[in-house]
Amino acid sequence: MKILFVMMSDSIHSARWINNIINEDWEIHIFPTENFVGLNPLLKGKNVKFHRSKLAQYLINKHKSKKTTVTKFSQNSPISKDVPNPVLLRAIFKKLFPKYRIKKLSNVISKIKPDIIHSLHIQEAGYLTLKAKEVLEKKGVKFPKWIVTNYGSEIDLFGNIDYNKNRIRKVLESCDYYSSECKRDLQYASDFGFKGKFLSVIPNSGGIDFKKIDLLKSGIKPSKRENIMVKGYQGWAGRALVALRAIERCMDIVKNYKIILYSVDSNEVMIKAELMEKKYGISIKIAGNEASHEDILKYHSLSRISIGLSITDAISTSLIEAMSMGSFPIQSNTSCAEEWAVDGKNFIYVPAEDPEIVESAIRRALTDDNLVDKAEELNYDLLLDLFEESKIREKIVIQYRKIFNDLVKENKKIKD
Repeated sequence: MKILFVMMSDSIHSARWINNIINEDWEIHIFPTENFVGLNPLLKGKNVKFHRSKLAQYLINKHKSKKTTVTKFSQNSPISKDVPNPVLLRAIFKKLFPKYRIKKLSNVISKIKPDIIHSLHIQEAGYLTLKAKEVLEKKGVKFPKWIVTNYGSEIDLFGNIDYNKNRIRKVLESCDYYSSECKRDLQYASDFGFKGKFLSVIPNSGGIDFKKIDLLKSGIKPSKRENIMVKGYQGWAGRALVALRAIERCMDIVKNYKIILYSVDSNEVMIKAELMEKKYGISIKIAGNEASHEDILKYHSLSRISIGLSITDAISTSLIEAMSMGSFPIQSNTSCAEEWAVDGKNFIYVPAEDPEIVESAIRRALTDDNLVDKAEELNYDLLLDLFEESKIREKIVIQYRKIFNDLVKENKKIKD
């Protein structure tokens, strides 16, 4: 079997997904949605073919000091900085050669003739694949079986934005298979014209390695922990500032806890954290460049609660990681985790933009020892049952095999 992934090549979620099939006897190709972005370190040295443009490769070869660095505010999604100023290069390239990526992908598809194309992400990978399909079909080329995976907010939020709505519809009307990590998104896909086959609802980041989890866990009961984790995203979706405002509102019970901010992507959050430290005399740690993914898991394991707020989300990988490490999640109700877990038992659901309600949730979780200690036991068992790594890997492998077998049968019928 030959699979071509069209994806954000530096994405840790995409890398984890591909790692589920890396040991299968399949030919795996990766086409990056962005020309000057490297391959995620989790896939470096793995048996995959990475299709860079000749220009990108030339610049990489010229840029001698190849280093895996981390962007200023990120923590667990290291980007391979193979070229200087990749953001500027992408902007210039898109302006001068707007159809270059479409042509390049079309050529790669024609050359390698994959059995399956899997677009991991609608907004970039799906749109790009759709354009390549249109180019090839105009030439009379039969397009391979096409899987589209919905990432996070793609339909839930962008499906309501006029600029994106029609493009999402065209992608879903054109693909053969659809996957997501939320059951709700299956209905969304149908509403957008999808007529193909739905695949299993599986976390886009794959399953949980409980051997690693057990090694990293602190062994401290949640009620005895002295940290509070806060996801630091603040932008078009993240609402870290709301979380910090809610913490500020209950400083009477928070002042003895250490706040750990991770995945900080905004100067506003950095400034707010520093001002809070000075005003209230509390300790706030920014888990930045030095923090690996394992470090973040350890921080969850040392935290009584983990707060993650976003105006749109899917299952939320950070939620699952907090639950697996025994930290009690306070999670925005845009996550679809309510499909398999219970508000007020496994976590507390809150509106992403209401600091008063978030404050109430913090107060409850910091004063109810039984709630957080019981949730640790419940969440571990729940995740072990639903998302254990080998179970998820088996489901993923079975899906690809079934699609390939269906393709073989279909081709046999055509020949007969």
